[in-house]
Amino acid sequence: MSFWGELFCPICLKNDFVLYSVLNPLRSAMDLNLDSFDSSLLPFVLPKFKSSKRIGPHNYLILSIIFGTLLGDGFAEKHGNGTRIRFYQEHSHKDYLLWLHSIINDLGYTSDIQPVIHTRLGNYGKIRYILRFNTYTYSSFNWIHNSWYGKTNIKSLPDLDLLDIYLSPLALAIWLMDDGAKVSSGLKFCTNYFTLLEVHNLSLILNKKYELFTTVQSDLNQYIIYVPKKSIDKLTNIVKPFLHISMKYKLLF
Repeated sequence: MSFWGELFCPICLKNDFVLYSVLNPLRSAMDLNLDSFDSSLLPFVLPKFKSSKRIGPHNYLILSIIFGTLLGDGFAEKHGNGTRIRFYQEHSHKDYLLWLHSIINDLGYTSDIQPVIHTRLGNYGKIRYILRFNTYTYSSFNWIHNSWYGKTNIKSLPDLDLLDIYLSPLALAIWLMDDGAKVSSGLKFCTNYFTLLEVHNLSLILNKKYELFTTVQSDLNQYIIYVPKKSIDKLTNIVKPFLHISMKYKLLF
């Protein structure tokens, strides 16, 4: 059993119904929910707690969220002697980001200060409006940065064995909410960050782990994963329990 206790034990937390009860925005799917968990009891949420002392262990739930967002819009950032995970979305996805922030705050990994809208200069001088937040800095997150970035600051796909472990239904849902988009009767994952080989490997993992038929397509010298109509129902059944209501438009249900 982990430091977190049985509910948050990485080994114990395999039941999708437990995950659903934790992530349900209404927190009422089951008697088991985060309202009974006081994250303030955790030492690493105290002010000015050194990253070298924030050592975990970290439960499967937060690691799934991290791997899901790193496949999507999130990124890991070295900060002092540790690593923090940064989340951001366009303001049009504000409800999703605030919901995600509330989940991560309930788990004790970020401040309870809600993200606010910032401006950012985009392509051709266009002003973009974004929301962002980050986790606390953990020395025990350094392995995540090393796995995704190596010795560079360029995000790349980690070892496939790690993805096989942490690409849970929840991680797949986070990835879809971050970087999925409807295309005609199907859906695409905007994997433009990754190389052709990496995108092919992701496609193979989706097929091996979830029996999803996907294809890799070129998109302006970058590459995306396309999920055709015949796999949409299966994908929907996998991720539906974990999708925020504002993101359900991305799937046909």
